[in-house]
Amino acid sequence: MPDERLTGWGWAGLGLAGSLAMAAVGPDLADGGSIGWWFTLRLPPGHSADLALFYVGMAALCVAWLGLGRRLSRAPGTRPSQLVLIGSIWCLPLLFGTPLFSHDVYSYMAQGEILHLGLNPYHHAPDILARFGKTHLLATVSPFWRTTTSPYGPLFLALASLIAGAVSSHLILGVLLIRVLELAGLVLLALFVPRLARALGTDPARATWLAVISPLVLLELIAAGHNDALMIGLLVAGVTLAMERRPLLGIALCAIAAMIKLPAAAGIAFITVAWARAEWAATGQDRAAAVARALAMSAAVTAVVLAAVSAASGLGLSWVTSGVVSTPGKVHLAITPVTAAGWTAASLLHLLGIGANARHIESALGVVALALTCLLGLELLRRARFANMVPALGALLLVSVFAGPATWPWYLTWGLALIACCTFAQRSRVLPLAIVLAVFLVKPDGILALPLHSAPIVLAAYAVAAGAAWRARRRRSADRSRGRVRGLPGGEQPALTNS
Repeated sequence: MPDERLTGWGWAGLGLAGSLAMAAVGPDLADGGSIGWWFTLRLPPGHSADLALFYVGMAALCVAWLGLGRRLSRAPGTRPSQLVLIGSIWCLPLLFGTPLFSHDVYSYMAQGEILHLGLNPYHHAPDILARFGKTHLLATVSPFWRTTTSPYGPLFLALASLIAGAVSSHLILGVLLIRVLELAGLVLLALFVPRLARALGTDPARATWLAVISPLVLLELIAAGHNDALMIGLLVAGVTLAMERRPLLGIALCAIAAMIKLPAAAGIAFITVAWARAEWAATGQDRAAAVARALAMSAAVTAVVLAAVSAASGLGLSWVTSGVVSTPGKVHLAITPVTAAGWTAASLLHLLGIGANARHIESALGVVALALTCLLGLELLRRARFANMVPALGALLLVSVFAGPATWPWYLTWGLALIACCTFAQRSRVLPLAIVLAVFLVKPDGILALPLHSAPIVLAAYAVAAGAAWRARRRRSADRSRGRVRGLPGGEQPALTNS
Protein backbone atom coordinates (compact mmCIF):
# COMPACT_ATOMS: atom_id res chain seq x y z
CA MET A 1 0.00 0.00 0.00
CA PRO A 2 1.19 3.58 -0.64
CA ASP A 3 0.87 4.41 3.06
CA GLU A 4 3.38 1.74 4.08
CA ARG A 5 5.83 2.43 1.25
CA LEU A 6 5.67 6.16 1.85
CA THR A 7 7.47 6.45 5.17
CA GLY A 8 6.66 3.86 7.78
CA TRP A 9 6.56 7.08 9.85
CA GLY A 10 10.36 7.05 10.04
CA TRP A 11 10.83 10.33 8.23
CA ALA A 12 7.93 11.83 10.19
CA GLY A 13 9.68 10.92 13.44
CA LEU A 14 13.02 12.33 12.32
CA GLY A 15 11.41 15.62 11.28
CA LEU A 16 9.51 15.86 14.55
CA ALA A 17 12.73 15.32 16.51
CA GLY A 18 14.30 18.17 14.55
CA SER A 19 11.38 20.50 15.21
CA LEU A 20 11.41 19.68 18.92
CA ALA A 21 15.14 20.39 19.14
CA MET A 22 14.75 23.78 17.45
CA ALA A 23 11.77 24.75 19.58
CA ALA A 24 13.57 23.71 22.78
CA VAL A 25 16.72 25.79 22.36
CA GLY A 26 15.20 28.48 20.14
CA PRO A 27 14.52 31.06 22.89
CA ASP A 28 18.18 31.19 23.91
CA LEU A 29 19.29 31.74 20.30
CA ALA A 30 16.51 33.93 18.93
CA ASP A 31 16.23 36.46 21.74
CA GLY A 32 18.48 35.21 24.55
CA GLY A 33 15.41 34.47 26.64
CA SER A 34 14.80 38.22 27.08
CA ILE A 35 11.19 37.93 25.95
CA GLY A 36 10.45 35.77 28.98
CA TRP A 37 9.14 32.81 27.00
CA TRP A 38 7.54 30.11 29.14
CA PHE A 39 10.33 27.64 28.51
CA THR A 40 14.03 28.05 27.87
CA LEU A 41 16.27 25.02 27.65
CA ARG A 42 19.98 25.67 28.10
CA LEU A 43 22.35 22.75 27.82
CA PRO A 44 25.14 22.62 30.43
CA PRO A 45 27.97 23.67 28.06
CA GLY A 46 26.02 26.86 27.29
CA HIS A 47 25.18 28.82 24.15
CA SER A 48 27.46 26.88 21.82
CA ALA A 49 25.76 23.60 22.71
CA ASP A 50 22.34 25.15 22.13
CA LEU A 51 23.50 26.41 18.75
CA ALA A 52 24.85 23.01 17.76
CA LEU A 53 21.61 21.28 18.79
CA PHE A 54 19.58 23.84 16.88
CA TYR A 55 21.43 23.24 13.62
CA VAL A 56 21.31 19.48 14.14
CA GLY A 57 17.54 19.89 14.45
CA MET A 58 17.40 21.95 11.24
CA ALA A 59 19.45 19.33 9.42
CA ALA A 60 17.20 16.55 10.72
CA LEU A 61 14.07 18.32 9.48
CA CYS A 62 15.63 18.97 6.06
CA VAL A 63 16.86 15.38 5.71
CA ALA A 64 13.43 14.08 6.69
CA TRP A 65 11.80 16.32 4.09
CA LEU A 66 14.22 15.24 1.35
CA GLY A 67 13.78 11.59 2.31
CA LEU A 68 10.02 11.99 2.17
CA GLY A 69 10.36 13.44 -1.32
CA ARG A 70 12.39 10.47 -2.52
CA ARG A 71 9.75 8.12 -1.18
CA LEU A 72 7.05 9.89 -3.19
CA SER A 73 8.45 8.52 -6.44
CA ARG A 74 8.15 5.00 -5.00
CA ALA A 75 4.63 5.51 -3.68
CA PRO A 76 2.35 6.42 -6.60
CA GLY A 77 -1.09 7.38 -5.48
CA THR A 78 0.06 9.05 -2.28
CA ARG A 79 -2.63 11.40 -1.07
CA PRO A 80 -1.71 15.02 -0.30
CA SER A 81 -3.55 14.66 3.02
CA GLN A 82 -0.92 12.15 4.16
CA LEU A 83 1.82 14.71 3.56
CA VAL A 84 -0.19 17.45 5.24
CA LEU A 85 -0.57 15.24 8.32
CA ILE A 86 3.20 14.71 8.50
CA GLY A 87 3.83 18.42 7.93
CA SER A 88 1.39 19.24 10.73
CA ILE A 89 3.34 17.02 13.10
CA TRP A 90 6.57 18.79 12.15
CA CYS A 91 4.92 22.19 12.48
CA LEU A 92 3.37 21.74 15.92
CA PRO A 93 6.48 22.42 18.10
CA LEU A 94 7.42 25.39 15.91
CA LEU A 95 3.91 26.81 16.18
CA PHE A 96 4.16 27.09 19.95
CA GLY A 97 7.84 27.98 20.14
CA THR A 98 9.52 31.35 20.17
CA PRO A 99 9.70 33.24 16.84
CA LEU A 100 12.76 32.07 14.93
CA PHE A 101 14.78 33.51 12.01
CA SER A 102 13.13 36.93 12.27
CA HIS A 103 11.71 39.48 14.71
CA ASP A 104 9.17 40.76 12.17
CA VAL A 105 6.27 39.35 14.18
CA TYR A 106 7.03 41.90 16.90
CA SER A 107 6.93 44.66 14.29
CA TYR A 108 3.50 43.39 13.24
CA MET A 109 2.30 43.62 16.82
CA ALA A 110 3.77 47.10 17.23
CA GLN A 111 2.08 48.35 14.07
CA GLY A 112 -1.19 46.75 15.18
CA GLU A 113 -0.85 48.51 18.53
CA ILE A 114 -0.31 51.83 16.75
CA LEU A 115 -3.55 51.38 14.81
CA HIS A 116 -5.35 50.22 17.95
CA LEU A 117 -4.30 53.47 19.64
CA GLY A 118 -6.01 55.42 16.85
CA LEU A 119 -2.82 56.37 15.02
CA ASN A 120 -1.83 55.62 11.44
CA PRO A 121 0.97 53.04 11.00
CA TYR A 122 1.74 54.52 7.58
CA HIS A 123 2.53 57.85 9.23
CA HIS A 124 3.91 56.75 12.61
CA ALA A 125 6.76 54.29 13.26
CA PRO A 126 6.88 51.89 16.26
CA ASP A 127 9.09 54.30 18.25
CA ILE A 128 5.97 56.37 18.97
CA LEU A 129 4.83 53.60 21.33
CA ALA A 130 7.28 54.93 23.95
CA ARG A 131 4.97 57.93 24.42
CA PHE A 132 2.16 55.58 25.44
CA GLY A 133 4.18 53.52 27.88
CA LYS A 134 4.42 50.52 25.52
CA THR A 135 8.16 50.13 26.01
CA HIS A 136 7.87 46.37 26.64
CA LEU A 137 6.54 45.95 23.09
CA LEU A 138 8.90 48.48 21.53
CA ALA A 139 11.88 46.68 23.07
CA THR A 140 11.08 43.53 21.11
CA VAL A 141 11.08 45.32 17.74
CA SER A 142 14.38 45.22 15.89
CA PRO A 143 16.16 48.59 16.33
CA PHE A 144 16.49 48.78 12.56
CA TRP A 145 12.69 48.91 12.11
CA ARG A 146 11.70 51.06 15.11
CA THR A 147 11.76 54.23 13.04
CA THR A 148 10.19 52.73 9.90
CA THR A 149 6.54 53.06 8.93
CA SER A 150 4.53 50.02 7.87
CA PRO A 151 4.98 48.46 4.41
CA TYR A 152 2.01 46.10 4.82
CA GLY A 153 -1.52 46.24 3.51
CA PRO A 154 -4.45 47.71 5.45
CA LEU A 155 -6.19 44.35 5.90
CA PHE A 156 -3.23 42.86 7.71
CA LEU A 157 -2.84 45.95 9.88
CA ALA A 158 -6.52 45.81 10.78
CA LEU A 159 -6.15 42.16 11.82
CA ALA A 160 -3.02 43.00 13.82
CA SER A 161 -4.94 45.82 15.50
CA LEU A 162 -7.68 43.42 16.56
CA ILE A 163 -5.05 41.13 18.05
CA ALA A 164 -3.40 44.04 19.86
CA GLY A 165 -6.72 45.00 21.40
CA ALA A 166 -7.47 41.42 22.44
CA VAL A 167 -4.13 40.59 24.10
CA SER A 168 -3.34 43.94 25.74
CA SER A 169 0.18 43.57 27.14
CA HIS A 170 0.40 39.78 26.83
CA LEU A 171 3.22 39.50 24.32
CA ILE A 172 3.30 35.71 24.06
CA LEU A 173 -0.43 35.48 23.38
CA GLY A 174 -0.09 38.14 20.71
CA VAL A 175 2.64 36.16 18.94
CA LEU A 176 0.52 33.01 19.00
CA LEU A 177 -2.50 34.82 17.55
CA ILE A 178 -0.36 36.31 14.77
CA ARG A 179 0.75 32.75 14.06
CA VAL A 180 -2.90 31.71 13.80
CA LEU A 181 -3.22 34.11 10.86
CA GLU A 182 -0.19 32.53 9.19
CA LEU A 183 -1.54 29.07 9.95
CA ALA A 184 -4.72 30.07 8.10
CA GLY A 185 -2.52 30.79 5.09
CA LEU A 186 -0.91 27.37 5.42
CA VAL A 187 -4.36 25.74 5.56
CA LEU A 188 -5.29 27.55 2.33
CA LEU A 189 -2.13 26.23 0.71
CA ALA A 190 -2.92 22.69 1.88
CA LEU A 191 -6.41 22.95 0.38
CA PHE A 192 -5.67 24.69 -2.91
CA VAL A 193 -2.18 23.56 -3.98
CA PRO A 194 -3.43 20.01 -4.76
CA ARG A 195 -6.40 21.46 -6.65
CA LEU A 196 -4.13 23.71 -8.67
CA ALA A 197 -1.84 20.77 -9.50
CA ARG A 198 -4.83 18.74 -10.68
CA ALA A 199 -5.99 21.65 -12.83
CA LEU A 200 -2.56 21.65 -14.46
CA GLY A 201 -2.50 17.86 -14.83
CA THR A 202 0.47 17.39 -12.47
CA ASP A 203 1.08 15.42 -9.27
CA PRO A 204 -0.82 16.98 -6.33
CA ALA A 205 1.28 15.08 -3.77
CA ARG A 206 4.54 16.35 -5.23
CA ALA A 207 3.14 19.88 -5.31
CA THR A 208 2.11 19.59 -1.65
CA TRP A 209 5.56 18.34 -0.71
CA LEU A 210 7.25 21.30 -2.40
CA ALA A 211 4.82 24.09 -1.55
CA VAL A 212 3.16 23.22 1.76
CA ILE A 213 5.45 21.19 4.03
CA SER A 214 8.93 22.26 2.90
CA PRO A 215 11.44 23.54 5.49
CA LEU A 216 11.26 26.94 3.81
CA VAL A 217 7.54 27.16 4.60
CA LEU A 218 7.65 25.64 8.07
CA LEU A 219 10.71 27.53 9.30
CA GLU A 220 10.67 30.85 7.44
CA LEU A 221 6.91 31.38 7.42
CA ILE A 222 5.34 29.56 10.38
CA ALA A 223 8.21 29.49 12.91
CA ALA A 224 9.06 33.09 12.01
CA GLY A 225 5.40 34.15 11.87
CA HIS A 226 5.73 36.00 8.57
CA ASN A 227 2.55 37.38 7.06
CA ASP A 228 3.68 36.13 3.63
CA ALA A 229 1.99 32.83 4.50
CA LEU A 230 -1.46 34.43 4.56
CA MET A 231 -0.77 36.39 1.37
CA ILE A 232 0.44 33.29 -0.49
CA GLY A 233 -2.46 31.16 0.70
CA LEU A 234 -4.98 33.71 -0.61
CA LEU A 235 -3.03 34.17 -3.85
CA VAL A 236 -2.88 30.43 -4.61
CA ALA A 237 -6.57 30.09 -3.75
CA GLY A 238 -7.41 32.91 -6.16
CA VAL A 239 -5.29 31.50 -8.98
CA THR A 240 -6.78 28.03 -8.45
CA LEU A 241 -10.34 29.31 -8.66
CA ALA A 242 -9.46 31.22 -11.81
CA MET A 243 -8.02 28.04 -13.35
CA GLU A 244 -11.29 26.33 -12.44
CA ARG A 245 -13.02 29.04 -14.49
CA ARG A 246 -14.23 31.22 -11.62
CA PRO A 247 -12.13 34.25 -12.50
CA LEU A 248 -14.08 36.92 -10.63
CA LEU A 249 -13.82 35.04 -7.35
CA GLY A 250 -10.14 34.44 -8.08
CA ILE A 251 -9.57 38.14 -8.70
CA ALA A 252 -11.37 39.01 -5.47
CA LEU A 253 -9.14 36.67 -3.45
CA CYS A 254 -6.00 38.05 -5.11
CA ALA A 255 -7.16 41.57 -4.28
CA ILE A 256 -7.66 40.53 -0.66
CA ALA A 257 -4.17 38.98 -0.71
CA ALA A 258 -2.77 42.29 -2.00
CA MET A 259 -4.27 43.93 1.06
CA ILE A 260 -1.94 41.74 3.11
CA LYS A 261 1.15 42.37 0.98
CA LEU A 262 1.29 44.15 -2.36
CA PRO A 263 3.05 41.50 -4.56
CA ALA A 264 -0.16 39.48 -4.73
CA ALA A 265 -1.60 42.20 -6.99
CA ALA A 266 0.26 40.54 -9.87
CA GLY A 267 -2.29 37.74 -9.66
CA ILE A 268 -5.08 40.20 -10.47
CA ALA A 269 -3.36 41.29 -13.68
CA PHE A 270 -2.60 37.77 -14.90
CA ILE A 271 -6.08 36.41 -14.20
CA THR A 272 -7.68 39.43 -15.87
CA VAL A 273 -5.63 39.10 -19.06
CA ALA A 274 -6.06 35.32 -19.23
CA TRP A 275 -9.81 35.69 -18.75
CA ALA A 276 -10.04 38.41 -21.40
CA ARG A 277 -8.17 36.16 -23.87
CA ALA A 278 -10.50 33.28 -23.06
CA GLU A 279 -13.52 35.52 -23.69
CA TRP A 280 -12.01 36.59 -27.01
CA ALA A 281 -11.45 32.99 -28.06
CA ALA A 282 -14.87 31.75 -26.92
CA THR A 283 -16.97 34.57 -28.39
CA GLY A 284 -17.99 34.17 -31.98
CA GLN A 285 -19.24 37.73 -32.49
CA ASP A 286 -18.64 41.08 -30.85
CA ARG A 287 -15.35 39.92 -29.33
CA ALA A 288 -14.30 43.43 -28.38
CA ALA A 289 -17.41 43.85 -26.24
CA ALA A 290 -16.77 40.51 -24.48
CA VAL A 291 -13.19 41.49 -23.68
CA ALA A 292 -14.24 44.95 -22.50
CA ARG A 293 -16.86 43.37 -20.25
CA ALA A 294 -14.28 41.02 -18.71
CA LEU A 295 -11.85 43.89 -18.11
CA ALA A 296 -14.58 46.11 -16.65
CA MET A 297 -15.81 43.38 -14.29
CA SER A 298 -12.26 42.64 -13.15
CA ALA A 299 -11.62 46.31 -12.44
CA ALA A 300 -14.93 46.63 -10.61
CA VAL A 301 -14.30 43.63 -8.35
CA THR A 302 -10.79 44.85 -7.55
CA ALA A 303 -12.03 48.35 -6.79
CA VAL A 304 -14.81 47.06 -4.53
CA VAL A 305 -12.38 44.91 -2.52
CA LEU A 306 -9.84 47.71 -2.15
CA ALA A 307 -12.49 50.25 -1.18
CA ALA A 308 -14.16 47.91 1.31
CA VAL A 309 -10.90 46.95 3.01
CA SER A 310 -9.63 50.53 3.07
CA ALA A 311 -12.85 51.77 4.62
CA ALA A 312 -13.23 48.91 7.11
CA SER A 313 -9.67 49.30 8.36
CA GLY A 314 -10.21 52.98 9.02
CA LEU A 315 -7.03 53.79 7.10
CA GLY A 316 -8.69 54.96 3.90
CA LEU A 317 -6.20 55.39 1.07
CA SER A 318 -3.34 56.38 3.36
CA TRP A 319 -1.75 52.99 2.62
CA VAL A 320 -1.07 54.15 -0.96
CA THR A 321 2.35 55.54 -0.09
CA SER A 322 5.87 55.06 -1.37
CA GLY A 323 6.78 53.40 1.94
CA VAL A 324 4.81 50.29 0.96
CA VAL A 325 7.37 49.54 -1.76
CA SER A 326 10.44 51.44 -0.53
CA THR A 327 10.71 50.10 3.03
CA PRO A 328 12.23 46.70 2.06
CA GLY A 329 15.04 48.56 0.28
CA LYS A 330 16.33 49.99 3.55
CA VAL A 331 18.11 46.73 4.31
CA HIS A 332 21.20 45.68 2.34
CA LEU A 333 21.79 41.95 2.01
CA ALA A 334 24.70 40.11 0.44
CA ILE A 335 22.23 37.66 -1.17
CA THR A 336 20.34 40.46 -2.96
CA PRO A 337 21.78 40.49 -6.51
CA VAL A 338 21.73 44.28 -6.96
CA THR A 339 23.36 44.75 -3.55
CA ALA A 340 25.97 42.08 -4.27
CA ALA A 341 26.71 43.58 -7.67
CA GLY A 342 26.94 47.13 -6.29
CA TRP A 343 29.26 46.12 -3.45
CA THR A 344 31.44 44.00 -5.74
CA ALA A 345 31.70 46.70 -8.41
CA ALA A 346 32.63 49.33 -5.83
CA SER A 347 35.28 47.03 -4.33
CA LEU A 348 36.83 46.36 -7.74
CA LEU A 349 36.88 50.07 -8.57
CA HIS A 350 38.57 50.81 -5.26
CA LEU A 351 41.25 48.25 -6.10
CA LEU A 352 41.84 50.18 -9.33
CA GLY A 353 42.14 53.42 -7.41
CA ILE A 354 38.76 54.73 -8.50
CA GLY A 355 36.49 56.08 -5.78
CA ALA A 356 32.96 54.68 -5.96
CA ASN A 357 30.00 54.54 -3.62
CA ALA A 358 28.50 51.05 -3.38
CA ARG A 359 25.08 52.42 -2.45
CA HIS A 360 24.98 54.68 -5.51
CA ILE A 361 25.88 51.79 -7.79
CA GLU A 362 23.30 49.61 -6.07
CA SER A 363 20.62 52.27 -6.56
CA ALA A 364 21.40 52.58 -10.26
CA LEU A 365 21.37 48.82 -10.72
CA GLY A 366 18.10 48.66 -8.79
CA VAL A 367 16.46 51.04 -11.26
CA VAL A 368 17.68 48.92 -14.16
CA ALA A 369 16.50 45.72 -12.48
CA LEU A 370 13.09 47.24 -11.80
CA ALA A 371 12.75 48.36 -15.41
CA LEU A 372 13.72 44.92 -16.72
CA THR A 373 11.29 43.25 -14.31
CA CYS A 374 8.48 45.50 -15.52
CA LEU A 375 9.34 44.71 -19.15
CA LEU A 376 9.35 40.99 -18.36
CA GLY A 377 6.01 41.35 -16.61
CA LEU A 378 4.50 43.12 -19.60
CA GLU A 379 5.81 40.47 -21.97
CA LEU A 380 4.47 37.65 -19.81
CA LEU A 381 1.12 39.43 -19.58
CA ARG A 382 1.07 39.81 -23.35
CA ARG A 383 1.36 36.05 -23.66
CA ALA A 384 -0.83 35.19 -20.67
CA ARG A 385 -3.46 32.50 -21.12
CA PHE A 386 -4.99 30.09 -18.66
CA ALA A 387 -2.72 27.39 -20.11
CA ASN A 388 0.50 29.22 -19.12
CA MET A 389 -0.68 31.63 -16.43
CA VAL A 390 0.58 29.68 -13.41
CA PRO A 391 4.22 29.22 -14.45
CA ALA A 392 4.35 32.76 -15.86
CA LEU A 393 3.04 34.35 -12.67
CA GLY A 394 5.27 32.16 -10.50
CA ALA A 395 8.31 33.05 -12.60
CA LEU A 396 7.56 36.77 -12.42
CA LEU A 397 7.21 36.64 -8.64
CA LEU A 398 10.55 34.84 -8.34
CA VAL A 399 12.25 37.32 -10.67
CA SER A 400 10.80 40.21 -8.67
CA VAL A 401 12.40 38.75 -5.53
CA PHE A 402 15.85 38.44 -7.07
CA ALA A 403 15.59 41.77 -8.90
CA GLY A 404 14.08 43.57 -5.93
CA PRO A 405 15.72 45.59 -3.15
CA ALA A 406 15.81 42.71 -0.62
CA THR A 407 16.03 38.99 -1.34
CA TRP A 408 14.98 37.43 1.94
CA PRO A 409 14.67 33.63 1.67
CA TRP A 410 10.99 33.57 2.67
CA TYR A 411 10.16 35.84 -0.28
CA LEU A 412 10.97 32.88 -2.53
CA THR A 413 7.79 31.17 -1.33
CA TRP A 414 5.76 33.71 -3.34
CA GLY A 415 6.62 32.07 -6.65
CA LEU A 416 7.49 28.60 -5.39
CA ALA A 417 3.93 28.01 -4.20
CA LEU A 418 2.80 28.32 -7.83
CA ILE A 419 5.61 26.70 -9.80
CA ALA A 420 5.53 23.72 -7.42
CA CYS A 421 2.37 22.76 -9.30
CA CYS A 422 4.19 22.73 -12.65
CA THR A 423 5.84 19.71 -14.26
CA PHE A 424 9.31 21.23 -14.64
CA ALA A 425 9.50 22.09 -10.93
CA GLN A 426 8.26 18.69 -9.82
CA ARG A 427 10.90 16.96 -11.96
CA SER A 428 13.74 19.24 -10.84
CA ARG A 429 16.48 17.74 -8.72
CA VAL A 430 18.02 21.13 -7.99
CA LEU A 431 14.93 22.87 -6.60
CA PRO A 432 14.67 20.77 -3.39
CA LEU A 433 18.36 21.32 -2.68
CA ALA A 434 17.95 25.07 -3.25
CA ILE A 435 15.03 25.12 -0.79
CA VAL A 436 17.16 23.40 1.85
CA LEU A 437 20.07 25.77 1.23
CA ALA A 438 17.79 28.80 1.57
CA VAL A 439 16.74 27.97 5.13
CA PHE A 440 20.36 28.02 6.31
CA LEU A 441 20.95 31.56 4.99
CA VAL A 442 19.39 33.21 8.04
CA LYS A 443 20.51 32.67 11.65
CA PRO A 444 18.00 31.89 14.41
CA ASP A 445 18.12 35.53 15.56
CA GLY A 446 17.12 36.79 12.10
CA ILE A 447 20.57 37.98 10.99
CA LEU A 448 21.74 36.94 7.54
CA ALA A 449 24.43 34.27 7.79
CA LEU A 450 26.43 35.81 4.94
CA PRO A 451 28.09 39.17 5.74
CA LEU A 452 28.13 41.92 3.14
CA HIS A 453 31.79 41.35 2.27
CA SER A 454 30.83 37.90 0.96
CA ALA A 455 28.96 39.61 -1.90
CA PRO A 456 31.53 38.66 -4.62
CA ILE A 457 31.19 34.98 -3.73
CA VAL A 458 27.40 35.25 -3.77
CA LEU A 459 27.50 37.00 -7.13
CA ALA A 460 29.73 34.27 -8.56
CA ALA A 461 27.32 31.62 -7.24
CA TYR A 462 24.41 33.38 -8.94
CA ALA A 463 26.36 33.49 -12.21
CA VAL A 464 27.10 29.76 -12.03
CA ALA A 465 23.47 28.97 -11.20
CA ALA A 466 22.21 31.15 -14.07
CA GLY A 467 24.61 29.46 -16.50
CA ALA A 468 23.52 26.01 -15.37
CA ALA A 469 19.85 26.95 -15.70
CA TRP A 470 20.44 28.33 -19.20
CA ARG A 471 22.23 25.16 -20.31
CA ALA A 472 19.50 22.98 -18.80
CA ARG A 473 16.84 24.96 -20.63
CA ARG A 474 18.68 24.60 -23.93
CA ARG A 475 19.00 20.87 -23.33
CA ARG A 476 15.27 20.56 -22.64
CA SER A 477 14.48 22.55 -25.78
CA ALA A 478 16.73 20.30 -27.83
CA ASP A 479 15.11 17.19 -26.35
CA ARG A 480 11.65 18.51 -27.18
CA SER A 481 12.76 19.31 -30.73
CA ARG A 482 14.10 15.79 -31.22
CA GLY A 483 10.88 14.41 -29.79
CA ARG A 484 8.80 16.37 -32.29
CA VAL A 485 10.97 15.20 -35.16
CA ARG A 486 10.43 11.59 -34.08
CA GLY A 487 6.72 12.16 -33.62
CA LEU A 488 6.95 11.95 -29.83
CA PRO A 489 5.21 14.26 -27.34
CA GLY A 490 8.58 15.62 -26.17
CA GLY A 491 7.49 16.02 -22.60
CA GLU A 492 5.18 18.92 -23.37
CA GLN A 493 2.55 19.66 -20.76
CA PRO A 494 -0.94 19.42 -22.27
CA ALA A 495 -2.53 22.82 -22.81
CA LEU A 496 -5.77 23.66 -21.08
CA THR A 497 -8.75 24.85 -23.02
CA ASN A 498 -9.95 28.39 -22.39
CA SER A 499 -13.56 27.43 -21.99
